[in-house]
Amino acid sequence: GSYQPSQGSDDDWDDDWDDSSTVADEPGALSSSYPDYEAAGGGASGRYRLSTRSELSLGSRSGHPAGHPHPPGTGGGGGAKSSATVSRNLNRFSTFVKSGGEAFVLGEASGFVKDGDKLCVVLGPQGPEWQENPYPFQCSIEDPTKQTKFKGMKSYIAYKLVPSHTGQQVHRRYKHFDWLYGRLAEKFPVISVPHLPEKQATGRFEEDFISKRRKGLAWWMDHMCSHPVLAQCDAFQHFLTCPSTDEKAWKQGKRKAEKDEMVGANFFLTISVPTGPGASLDLQEVESQVDGFKAFTKKMDESALQLNHTANEFARKQVTGFKKEYQKVGHSFKCLSQAFELDQQAFSAGLNQAIAFTAEAYDAIGDLFADQPRQDLDPVMDLLALYQGHLANFPDIIHVQKGALTKVKESKRHVEEGKMELQKAEGIQERCNIISFATLAEINHFHKIRVRDFKSQMQHFLQQQILFFQKVTQKLEEALHKYDSV
Repeated sequence: GSYQPSQGSDDDWDDDWDDSSTVADEPGALSSSYPDYEAAGGGASGRYRLSTRSELSLGSRSGHPAGHPHPPGTGGGGGAKSSATVSRNLNRFSTFVKSGGEAFVLGEASGFVKDGDKLCVVLGPQGPEWQENPYPFQCSIEDPTKQTKFKGMKSYIAYKLVPSHTGQQVHRRYKHFDWLYGRLAEKFPVISVPHLPEKQATGRFEEDFISKRRKGLAWWMDHMCSHPVLAQCDAFQHFLTCPSTDEKAWKQGKRKAEKDEMVGANFFLTISVPTGPGASLDLQEVESQVDGFKAFTKKMDESALQLNHTANEFARKQVTGFKKEYQKVGHSFKCLSQAFELDQQAFSAGLNQAIAFTAEAYDAIGDLFADQPRQDLDPVMDLLALYQGHLANFPDIIHVQKGALTKVKESKRHVEEGKMELQKAEGIQERCNIISFATLAEINHFHKIRVRDFKSQMQHFLQQQILFFQKVTQKLEEALHKYDSV
């Protein structure tokens, strides 16, 4: 499930926007999978200031943020009570470990959180939700144009983006979207970053493909702007507002995003949750809510796949089968009218013309069937594709939350057995609480936009179906009137 930057043909990182090296190649920078944290201060980059095993032995690590002394009586390393630790996950490729969730829950993350990095979860009528974006905006994606460089040796498609909060248009290529997606997927382990529409190596300049990709990117952009956290993220704002012509500013913003310290375990430090009486979550209730959502996503995924398959089949039948069948009927009527024309009677001329007109009507209805899917079925399939991307993200998000719950259960057991200080276990529970709040806020947001999107898409689908059958009816009525004067 972890994001792999796609290998592409037209979208390689080789043009004049780019540096000769990226941050990931520099010594000391971490790869996206965090197999192990660097010791505090290790690696000249100083990217992470984490209390890791170099500073504290695993046995004596307290559940307090780094820098706080041990509570009196725990004595750092002595005594049976402080010798118990919550076991570490041995699978270093587990999402819980890679996302930094484990390090955070065990109290290993420490860093200075700037005001601009803070993310708030608030209690809404349906439970935890992300604090709304105080300055909502939209962004349109228009006019995909083919551009060339190296004197025409290399071509690519550029899209015009117009964010409503600036009104200033910028041009971006697919690879810039791809770069942004990679950064956000790495930074936000408990947020579902919508997947980009698929890459295509061949036929990528064909009109149909460009049009389909633009629609996919428009859906993607809508989900980015609708998300209270993603919409306000620095890397996304840089992507939307940096002038296309200012190469220096683009590179600076790109480097800043790649050197962001609030990723991995540190990301969880940026989340603030409701406090005070009535604000703490019941862990059992959280677990049953998350399990319910897991069952929901599984069912939704299956039904989305089935609907996509059915819609695809139906569209294919309309474009080829239905069109062919209606035109066969039209052709047969045409043959009948041609046979009737061999009769030279003047009074039958009106009938012959009316039947010939009926033949044309059926021919036209065949064309209407072939054109229809792009009006109604295609948009439904575009939406399903976007949601299948979201549904593919949730197992990892749920895995992070489940991992945190497991650590809490383990620490409670240690306290009961007298092997761990209550204070340390409470620290683990508090940090698990933060992950639970964020997960529930993300689930809540998903349901909100799902209802909004499917409502508008189903309305559009049925309106287009009604218009289609009205056009078919109109053709048949026109043909019927031709017989009035016969």
